[in-house]
This record gives sequence, C-alpha cells and structure tokens, in this order.
Amino acid sequence: MSKGRSKSSSEWLKRQQRDDYVQRAVREGYRSRSAYKLLEINQRDKIFRRGMTVVDLGAAPGGWSQVAVELVKPGRVFALDILAIDSIEGVDIIQGDFREEEVQAELKNLLAGTSVDLVICDMAPNFSGISSSDVPRAVYLAEIALDFARSVLVPGGCFLVKLFQGAGFTEYVQEVRQTFDKVVVRKPKASRAESRETYLLGIGIRGVS
Repeated sequence: MSKGRSKSSSEWLKRQQRDDYVQRAVREGYRSRSAYKLLEINQRDKIFRRGMTVVDLGAAPGGWSQVAVELVKPGRVFALDILAIDSIEGVDIIQGDFREEEVQAELKNLLAGTSVDLVICDMAPNFSGISSSDVPRAVYLAEIALDFARSVLVPGGCFLVKLFQGAGFTEYVQEVRQTFDKVVVRKPKASRAESRETYLLGIGIRGVS
C-alpha cells in the first residue's frame, strides 16, 4: 500500500471515529450510519407503513434493510446486493449483481407475484474520484433501479433512490417525474455535507404498461 493510500485510509478512519452517526449506529445496533438517512427521510415523508412489501437494492451491509423491517412488520423485506449480507431476521436476501437480468429474475421469482409497495436503492458504484465518469455510472445504476421499480411496484407505490449531482442528474429527475405523481429531492442531515449524494423520492407511481 502506498504512503498516500495509507494516509487517506488513516484520515478516513479518524473521520469515522469522530462521526456522531457512526457512534450512534454502533450503540443502537445498525450496520451502517446510512440507516439514519432513511429514518430521517421516513420521518419527513412517511414512506413506510405496517404490512408493506419492500425491496432494498444495493442493500449491503444491511442498514437500510434493518430500518425497513422494523417499520413494516408484519410486512416483508427483500434485500439484494453483489456483496454478501449477514442474515437479518425477517429479511429475504439475494446475493448477486443487480445489473444482470438473471439476478433480477431471481428476485422476481422470490417475490412470487407479490406486489411491491416500495423500492429503496442506496446503490453507488466504486468511485474513482473522477466525477465525469463516476456520476454517469451512478446514474446508470439508478436507471436500472427505476426500470425495476416500474416492473414491480403496485399502483401508487413509491421509489427512493440515491443520486449524485452532475451530468445526467436533471434528465434522470425528469424521467422520474414522468413516472410518479410527486417527486421530491432530499438531503438528510446524516448525509455528509461534503458529499454530492442526494436522494430522490418518487411518490405514487402511475400506471405503466
């Protein structure tokens, strides 16, 4: 490992140790600080309710699925990620690359025709630090997630996805606006101020062919 990389890793570790949300996640048993982003969005927009069926895309390490299963009991949560996810009580987990059609088909088979009320997606590509390539790759993942949401959501269902400000952002927002009755952009307090990430919430999917 290079000295530059070691310094960067050391700085990241120090930031994690100072992070209030990281410390809170450890105390409260969440697998990631991102759980608080979802909790904050739900507090404002009330996207969860008891008995819902939720699909969590890009779910590893499972923080969002932990939140979801708490809020929808006795509903169901399905989680998918290319990385392994340790079991979570009440959550059906699939490991696979969501970009592959056969993995999406496996997830749909697991749903067994169940209508989905909410699709949540906190996926992000492995970033290179070059925004001109990183942002389009993130938009690509969001596009796949939107296509999946269109194919499984019950009429009136909702879609929450992570985006990054940059090329393709405006066009993607417009596409989501054409699919849902209401679209809002959220930047939770738990999202680091220096991060370009933001969350797009589509409420009330319209009829799709």
